[in-house]
Amino acid sequence: MRLTDVVRHILVINIIMYVGTMALDIRYILAAFYPTSPNFQPYQIVTHMFMHADFFHLLFNMYALYIFGPLVESRWGPKRFLIYYFLTGFGALGLHFLSIFVEINFLQTIPPGYLNNIPMLGASGAVFGVLVACGMIYPNLRVQLLFPPIPMKIKHLAMLLAGIELFLAFQSSSDGIAHFAHLGGALTGFIMTLIWNGRGSGSDFDRWD
Repeated sequence: MRLTDVVRHILVINIIMYVGTMALDIRYILAAFYPTSPNFQPYQIVTHMFMHADFFHLLFNMYALYIFGPLVESRWGPKRFLIYYFLTGFGALGLHFLSIFVEINFLQTIPPGYLNNIPMLGASGAVFGVLVACGMIYPNLRVQLLFPPIPMKIKHLAMLLAGIELFLAFQSSSDGIAHFAHLGGALTGFIMTLIWNGRGSGSDFDRWD
């Protein structure tokens, strides 16, 4: 699958933003803070999707987008894919904020002021959305995993990663990863793909075993 236009531009923008914000040390200004934080700015709703914590965070997200993004963009076209990418990113941030709201106001496990210096950043939510769409459109297309090096159908890969994220999201210890954001991107992607692609409307790839 050739590298499609929107995926190419997203890759380039993320790389430029990573290098630029690291050089200028403004990465966390563009990351997304919780709305009650004094560091929150409305533009962060968009810019957080182009920030990454370190090189390997960027590498993993961009590699996954490079692998799965062109398959989805080729099916839906550049305009619809771009809309999908951003909406899954917004859905990821929305569920992340909702989980924090519940923890502050109902579970009382996070002091409100604690969030003032802890932002959420990365394209992982949108990338999870792309993976889910790919798994629903081409469920039986096989991919070769790096770790462990075994082949797996995309639908199984998407379900496995979503299951892991769901398990980790409800663990009491914090690992610094916004698992609910990943789930938010996956859930938003699942709903949008059901609407846009329809149940049972696959492609020739669906018949691959």
